[in-house]
This record gives sequence, structure tokens and C-alpha cells, in this order.
Amino acid sequence: MTSANSTIYGWLMLAGIGVTLLFWCRLARRDDRLMLVYIAALTGAFLGAKVVYLGAEGWIHWSDGDRWIRWATGKSITGALLGGYAAVEIAKRLLGYTLVTGDWFAVIVPVGIMLGRVGCLFQGCCLGRVCAEDWYTLNDVGGVARWPAVPVELGFNALVLIVILVLRWKTILPSQLFHLYLVAYGVFRFVHEFFRATPQLIGWWTGYHIAALALVLLGGWGFVLRQKAPESARQLAKFK
Repeated sequence: MTSANSTIYGWLMLAGIGVTLLFWCRLARRDDRLMLVYIAALTGAFLGAKVVYLGAEGWIHWSDGDRWIRWATGKSITGALLGGYAAVEIAKRLLGYTLVTGDWFAVIVPVGIMLGRVGCLFQGCCLGRVCAEDWYTLNDVGGVARWPAVPVELGFNALVLIVILVLRWKTILPSQLFHLYLVAYGVFRFVHEFFRATPQLIGWWTGYHIAALALVLLGGWGFVLRQKAPESARQLAKFK
């Protein structure tokens, strides 16, 4: 990885935050508490991303000379989703904010993840497993053919974003879209993890398999609770 690629990766990550922030600022014009909710989401996402990364693979680098750099830069999307969700729920309770914000997060989160994954392409991280060279494989910096893990995840999030926008347009399952995203991404990531070159804990299972299952359970649990909630608890936060 060159310093130029690392710089591009950093700028794309900042771009992802910037795009979602601009979007959320418009939503927050209605209620100043929404900006605090966004800050909580961002903080929780960064913390969750770090914790899951350290638990899934960061500990492996304990004896490495560059472990501090690895620990500082390593992060996990599954952890970010878990941490962000928890932080938003806590923040909303503390602020006394009762409107549903998940449908908006269901729109901005895939956009942020896609920008981040474009950065992964430049940085050369989050690689797929080594496999026989074919039309769909990507070569790493060493010229080894690998499963195109990053493009596949980019495609998945683009497809899910389109589905979410259609559901919003047709007002299908309002107030449930982020729960649906959590379940969809969790299932996708659990299956896709078998094709990624990540450290295995038990057999073919990695730490990210566990995090992906947690996403499915969290999303499913949230969906059921929301369905059982009274109509007054399903009111969506709206643009001004």
C-alpha cells in the first residue's frame, strides 16, 4: 500500500462522514436533539468498530512490531453497526427523543459504507480468499488472485440502498427500514465471511461471523418490538 493510496482511503472515509453529516444537518433543522443523536451514532460506530476488530483479529498482532499502527487503523463495519445502533438508542432515551430515526440511517449508512469500501480498494485491505484466477477475481499487490470481497460488498450495499429507497417511496414497512438493513447485512456478511481472508477462530468461523449473527438478532429483535409498539411509537423523523 502506497502513501498515496492511504491518503485516498483517509479522504474517502472523511467524505463518507461529510456526506452523511450534510444529510443529517438538514434533518436536524427540525430538532436540535437530532444532531446529538448523530454525534452519538458516529461515536458509537467508531467505538464498536474498534472493539469488534480487536476481538476478531486485532489480538493476533500482539507480538507484531507494528501492532500499535494496526490497532489504531483497524476497524469493523459489523462493529460499527452494532455500536452505532446501541449509541443511538441510548442517546434518544437520554434526550427524551421519541420519533423514529432508523429509516434515515437506513439511507445514509449504505452510502457511508460504500465510500469506505472504495477506500478499501485503494488501500488494498479487506481481501478475499485466494482462489483460482478467473474473470471475476482480483489480484492483490503480490499478484495473487483473490475473491473480489470488496466489490461484492459494494454491490450488495448499492442494491440494498436501491431497495430501501423504493420501500420509502412506496411507504412499505415505515419505521422498520434500518432493522431490515441490519438483518440483510448480517445475513450477507455471515455468508460472505466464508469468502474473506480473515483469521479463523473455530474451523471456518471468524470473529466477524459472531458479529454478523449479532446484527441479525439485533435487527430481528428490533423489528418485532417495533411491530408490537403502538402507532404513536412509529412516527418518523421528517425533513423540515
